[in-house]
Amino acid sequence: MFSWLARIAAACWRPVRWYARMSKDEDDDDALLWSRDLGRHSAGEYSFAVVQANELLEDHSQVETGSSATFVGVYDGHGGPEASRFISDHLFLHLMRLARENGTISEDVVRNAFSATEDGFLAHVRRTCQIKPLIAAIGSCCLVGVIWRGTLYIANLGDSRAVIGCLGRSNNIVAEQLTRDHNASMEEVRQELRSLHPDDSHIVVLKHGVWRIKGIIQVSRSIGDAYLKRPEFSIDPSVPRFRLPEPLRRPVLTAEPSICTRVLRPQDKFLIFASDGLWEHLTNQEAVEIVHSCPRAGIAKRLVRRALQEAARKREMRYADLKKVEKGIRRFFHDDMTVVVVFIDHELLGSNAAIPELSVRGFVDAVGPSEFSVLDGI
Repeated sequence: MFSWLARIAAACWRPVRWYARMSKDEDDDDALLWSRDLGRHSAGEYSFAVVQANELLEDHSQVETGSSATFVGVYDGHGGPEASRFISDHLFLHLMRLARENGTISEDVVRNAFSATEDGFLAHVRRTCQIKPLIAAIGSCCLVGVIWRGTLYIANLGDSRAVIGCLGRSNNIVAEQLTRDHNASMEEVRQELRSLHPDDSHIVVLKHGVWRIKGIIQVSRSIGDAYLKRPEFSIDPSVPRFRLPEPLRRPVLTAEPSICTRVLRPQDKFLIFASDGLWEHLTNQEAVEIVHSCPRAGIAKRLVRRALQEAARKREMRYADLKKVEKGIRRFFHDDMTVVVVFIDHELLGSNAAIPELSVRGFVDAVGPSEFSVLDGI
């Protein structure tokens, strides 16, 4: 324990020593930051960036492109990477299967893709919990966006966020948040939980200045977190981090996504999909103004770097110093961050441009064929 605390203390003090000998490394690449500066999708271009803070990256993410549709997924895991990785491997495939079976993409199709992914992960937990009991405490937020036939479908669990940049009447850029944060820090979420659990005085608890559900977790909706959904996945009470004040009588978390549909309008210029690591340091309006005022190429990386600069400033250090803090310890300065910026070029909507069907996975830098071809006959 002492050596672990010493490492943290060293990480906090080390930047002061570095500051004296740093000179012009501000433009050096961050070894924990991955990006794709610009790619093409069916309705324009996109930019993609991820920065790691945890010992194991818990954010997983993907962009799927095809001639008639675009898919973006941001999956912010907690407790480990297993749930976010599972979503990345399965949710899009469920969506394509259901779209083919129903002959369309709709809110119900998206909702059912989330449900199938949740069922699949809970089945995985059931198969493996005897070997790895704490897999029952692993979960993930899940943010998905689909652009198809000029319509945007957004579905969300947790506190990742989708924001659209729109031109206002004076040609200024205006941020509009498309998702609701499912986080106990929000008064409306606490009220919702209390109304759903009127006989549970511990449904939300203020612990060390932070509102948490059952005193444990901040997000109220997720994929996974099986021990907070079904009694069969209860964790041994000898593990204090996941100890419930009383046995689970009914689910306290849900995998029911918030979904919105929007017919894209000429004034809708771009979308920002990001895990909460970004929004801890940038407001919606700050983010859209950065995107609107800067070149497209590398814009997701620019947003991540701006957030990292702000995280460093809060600790009275420079980003140049923060970059030298190793993963794991770096989590004490900022969270994993994933950002996808999707530009909407309205002249391309519905044009069926010759866009390659590609699947791009964030950070692992894996590019392969996508399954979007199943939409061709719809």
